Amino acid sequence: MAPKSDLLQGTLDLLILRTLSGEPMHGWGISQRIQQLSKDVLQVNQGSLYPALHRLEQQGLIAAEWGSSENNRQAKFYQLTRDGRRQLAEETKTWERLSTAVARVLAGL
Repeated sequence: MAPKSDLLQGTLDLLILRTLSGEPMHGWGISQRIQQLSKDVLQVNQGSLYPALHRLEQQGLIAAEWGSSENNRQAKFYQLTRDGRRQLAEETKTWERLSTAVARVLAGL
């Protein structure tokens, strides 16, 4: 198993928006998807995830509605809004620009 890493400040919102770009998901599913896609490097604890989901909902970037999970429990399912898709595109461009800049510095260019 790869060592765990803390999320960089400000990256959680981007990861949540990206995770929701495919389909609506409940909080636990979002957390599990991020962990799975990062090959267990990134773990999002509930103390960080739910405040971020609430903040994104308040900003109109995601919408939520109650539904039944795969084990028939009531769960709040989140999905991207049109503004959320626009924000995801902007944040992805910013992340790519910054990560390219850091890579250049690390390479000594």
